[in-house]
Amino acid sequence: MNKLFKKISTIGGLTILLVLVILIATGTGAMHMSPLQVLAILLHKAGINIPVRYEANMEGVLWMIRLPRVILGVLIGAGLGVAGASLQGLFRNPLADPGLIGISSGASMTAVVMIIIQGSFPVFQSIPLLSFYSLNFAAFTGAVITTLFIFRVARSGGQAVISTMLLAGIAVRALCESVTGLMTYVANNEQLRSITFWSLGSLGGASWTTVMGVMPFILVPVILLPRLAPAINLLALGEREAMHSGVKVSQLKVQLVILATMAVAAGVAVAGIIGFIGLIVPHIVRQFTGPDYRILIPGAALSGAVLLTIADLLCRTIIAPAELPVGIITAVIGAPFFIWLIVKEKRAIVI
Repeated sequence: MNKLFKKISTIGGLTILLVLVILIATGTGAMHMSPLQVLAILLHKAGINIPVRYEANMEGVLWMIRLPRVILGVLIGAGLGVAGASLQGLFRNPLADPGLIGISSGASMTAVVMIIIQGSFPVFQSIPLLSFYSLNFAAFTGAVITTLFIFRVARSGGQAVISTMLLAGIAVRALCESVTGLMTYVANNEQLRSITFWSLGSLGGASWTTVMGVMPFILVPVILLPRLAPAINLLALGEREAMHSGVKVSQLKVQLVILATMAVAAGVAVAGIIGFIGLIVPHIVRQFTGPDYRILIPGAALSGAVLLTIADLLCRTIIAPAELPVGIITAVIGAPFFIWLIVKEKRAIVI
């Protein structure tokens, strides 16, 4: 009963917080809108009118510019959150995150290669949509291929060995980063600027087309990974114990890797590399909920959405009308928190 109450209160509280953050973030910008005005415009789109006055041009700004960006941030944040939580459960390591097994590095490498290729062929410059979608496709493909390769290397006796997967991920990550460095070295000034901005992450290119493109790839992991939470709880006791409890460990590993890769690859494809969300969000949630993945995974989805939405709000308002890459904000928020966690754990061990 206590666990049920904790789950309901945690998910309910985070959901309310997310709604408030969405209303505030959507209304903040050069044209300010109050949360009530934002709510009135959204309800008007649904055919419900409430007595709140707003200017006619506010509706266009909100619907075509602000809301797609906020929704994209919510989706990517939720995807990174559940991916980080599930990978920490898979590796039984609180330091695990999507970058640890090379998912982000593989996506980054292929995206940087595509940026260099685009500069060599005029067709990409004459058709902006082709340039945009080819970059997204390259990043997504790179993440998937990297993960499949690591998973293939780690398989032994028909099962994926976690320690081997971790070591293979570190090696592949180093290889991908070296290729990315080589491409950066041969890039011209324009390409170098694109590579730098993309590698730091940004939600500036958000549109309803982008949102609809990534939504299926993120919603599937966000919906399915919580269903695997009971099995992940058993896996935390050890693979042998989980097998004795009826968990198909090999199948579970495949499902976790595929779903986590899907969520991360979709986010990286449209927004670039956004660090620390998948690493620190599960830690934050774990401080309040404990290690139960039935609460941790949905809590990480909501917390990741809240954190990335707030980070994007800061990056577009701190130096307005200019804009900071969102990866800088997440690193500024995440790094001190992670150091605090390390110090806290160190003190706990000493005591």
